Amino acid sequence: MDAVERIKDQLGSHSIVLYMKGSPDFPQCGFSGQVIQAMQACRAKFMYINIFEDQEVREALKEYSQWPTYPQLYIAGELVGGCDIIMDLYNKGELQKMIAGVDCVTE
Repeated sequence: MDAVERIKDQLGSHSIVLYMKGSPDFPQCGFSGQVIQAMQACRAKFMYINIFEDQEVREALKEYSQWPTYPQLYIAGELVGGCDIIMDLYNKGELQKMIAGVDCVTE
């Protein structure tokens, strides 16, 4: 399975997916850390992918999403955006609504 197929499989198997640097317990950049805090504040159940652990997915995701930076949040298979967009949505109370409107398939 190539990297794009793995991305499609991840997005199809999980309602909320966060591609980030590091893990929720140990984010390896400030932007990933901010998004994790927002997701935890929303009590979101999500799958995360540490892009440092899969170089092929890290590179393929930039083309797949047409989004050059990380983290990248997907809800119901659709790209929500990066840190600035996610934090703006969170501060407006919209991220909470987006997360609440999704049936979580898995964590």
